[in-house]
Amino acid sequence: VQLQASGGGLVQPGGSLRLSCAASRSIFSINAMGWYRQAPGKQRELVATITRGGYSNYVDSVKGRFTITRDTAKNTVYLQMNSLKPEDTAVYYCYADWFGNFWGQGTLVTVSS
Repeated sequence: VQLQASGGGLVQPGGSLRLSCAASRSIFSINAMGWYRQAPGKQRELVATITRGGYSNYVDSVKGRFTITRDTAKNTVYLQMNSLKPEDTAVYYCYADWFGNFWGQGTLVTVSS
């Protein structure tokens, strides 16, 4: 499965961004999709996941601020990021769990005034 990620950019603290991840196959065939991020000097961490059944899960640091959704007609998963903080600055990677993990290209999110 191929993944095309988009939507990163520069935003001020408190602002919002929406990331998109388009899959090359039906997301109903994919066990789970979501987003990891990697900040400079830190390990990659799982940010949010949505399963084939539509269940979502988040790392504690983004709960209440980030929302993962999907559009099954477009085979696309979105990560709506609100109330962004400087510590959210990272390269965000879309992934799909389909007989192993597949990755999209990273998209840089910079939260800075």
